[in-house]
Amino acid sequence: MKKSIFLMIAVLMISALILTACQPAAEPVEEPAPVEEVAEPEPVEEPEEFVFGILMVGPYNDRGWSQAHYEAGLYVEENLPGTRMIYLDVVNTADRPGTTADQLAEELVAQGAQLIIFNSDDMKDDAVEFTRNNPDIYVIHASGDTQWAEGENYIPLDNMVNVMGEMEYGKMIAGCDAALHTQTGSIGYLGPLINEETRRLVASTYLGAQYCWENYLGNDPSDLNFRVTWIGFWFNIPGFTEDPTQVANEFINTGVDVIISGIDTTEALVEARKATEEGNLVYAIPYDYEGACDEAPDVCLGVPWYNWGPAYLRHITKAVQGTWESTFEWLPPDWSDINNRDTTAIGYLSGPGMSPDAQVFLQQFIDELAGGLNLWVGPLNFQDGTTFLAEGEVATDVEIWYLPQLLEGIEGRSE
Repeated sequence: MKKSIFLMIAVLMISALILTACQPAAEPVEEPAPVEEVAEPEPVEEPEEFVFGILMVGPYNDRGWSQAHYEAGLYVEENLPGTRMIYLDVVNTADRPGTTADQLAEELVAQGAQLIIFNSDDMKDDAVEFTRNNPDIYVIHASGDTQWAEGENYIPLDNMVNVMGEMEYGKMIAGCDAALHTQTGSIGYLGPLINEETRRLVASTYLGAQYCWENYLGNDPSDLNFRVTWIGFWFNIPGFTEDPTQVANEFINTGVDVIISGIDTTEALVEARKATEEGNLVYAIPYDYEGACDEAPDVCLGVPWYNWGPAYLRHITKAVQGTWESTFEWLPPDWSDINNRDTTAIGYLSGPGMSPDAQVFLQQFIDELAGGLNLWVGPLNFQDGTTFLAEGEVATDVEIWYLPQLLEGIEGRSE
């Protein structure tokens, strides 16, 4: 009996083994593919903020000198990430009695400024004082000459840069423009205060006017009347300066039919428009700011304008990168494109008042200047009749920068 039970159990076990062996092999289970880990993007490091301050002699929106500097600051902010502009305007003793530019610069430093721009020749002494007292603050003095080793006012300061555009070219073009449009042969120059800068700019305007009057129009140089009247500052300050509106009207009432402005505001345009609306055609050429013609476009022949943005961008970039160098720059136009906002220091934009015939001559004059035409060649005399440059003599940069008198042929004071 026991044998039968063991036999049955053995048979069942053998059958089970046979059945198991005959079953198909189980399908292998695929391992899931490893999931690739997505790398977290590295955080973009924001540039450390660099604050620069500007001290402006006039209102930031004067449509002239100070607005040109203000917009240059905006240009730097746009083109150099991490920079931020702060500013104070109307920095002059008449508008801010009892304060000095170096004191106001200290205010900007207290607000975080690491670089200060002094935007006026009038701030020269304060700019030097501040630079000496703040060796860790970078300084740009626009229109200054203290970093010019060949100049008369050289004071070596490692943390200062001087920048100025060669507006002498812009004023030559303005003078030519005026000469091509005057019907009375009488041009008036609305001057600011008298110093070396303003004398050389008036003289440059006169040289451009004389050249185009004689060489393009074939007129006798002695038939061109060119006079300057100074108001005493860069813009009108009632009770402190002559009124530029009155000066412009004196020009108009004595036969001037083109007024060239050397001040920072647009009174010349305003009065030219009024005269023209009353039937007496008068043109004007404003100064400093590329948008100045907008004040009175129909009587605006054009505007010589400063483009401070590229120079400020270059020097502020060096300050940020730690490659700052003290230098003096007197920057010419980009003659390949004098109105290129990324490359030129000086431009000349023709206005709606420009006549097509005059435009041809004016472009010819610009091309001649680009080709090397130099109007600072003798014979040239000073206003008092003494010799400035003998026949064929070429003025040096130092002689032009520090021009001690107006030139013979210009009516108006030199001092």
